Amino acid sequence: MRLTRIVRAGLLAGLLQVGFAAHAADDPAAAAITKVYASFEKALKDSPKDVKARAASIGGPLSETFDFPAMIRVAVGPKWKAFTPEQQGALTEAFGRYFTATYATRLAQAAGGKLNVKPQSEARGANRVVQTEVANKDGDTSQVDFLLSPENRVQDVYLNGNVSEVASLRGSFAEPLKSGGADGLLTFMRDRTTGMLAVKPTP
Repeated sequence: MRLTRIVRAGLLAGLLQVGFAAHAADDPAAAAITKVYASFEKALKDSPKDVKARAASIGGPLSETFDFPAMIRVAVGPKWKAFTPEQQGALTEAFGRYFTATYATRLAQAAGGKLNVKPQSEARGANRVVQTEVANKDGDTSQVDFLLSPENRVQDVYLNGNVSEVASLRGSFAEPLKSGGADGLLTFMRDRTTGMLAVKPTP
């Protein structure tokens, strides 16, 4: 009887996992974030202590899912229109690397915890919001929501429902833009990215 209960429990867990995956697949927005979180979990498993390796692992899924050109344009603000196409291209490329290195660094906080995606997104105008919950190894949780365009590209990320990632970036970019314009911001992002990726893996 005990073996039967164990087998049934295992089958039920498997069905729940399959059901979740199928439900997420029916919602393209949720499926996109599920794919990103799967890359996070793999990076933490394969390279739990190496930021550079984690960045290399999650770089592809992030660039596929996040709308880096739109995010850097909004983070820069009105000054963006004054930049040359060459400057805009260089800033967009640097931003993708900077953002990826930032998330690779942050992942250390989720080591040993859980990443959960709500399988059904919610409408917000023409866009969709995917709600997720991130728990660290001590069980402390944070709500992390993703705003996706109709094309299912991430436009912004919100911590606990109201702290905007893009707004935070705008604040970080303000001083480099004021003092050095496009070149100042480019140097800022490249230097920060180099610094994050240069952190040596902990023993």
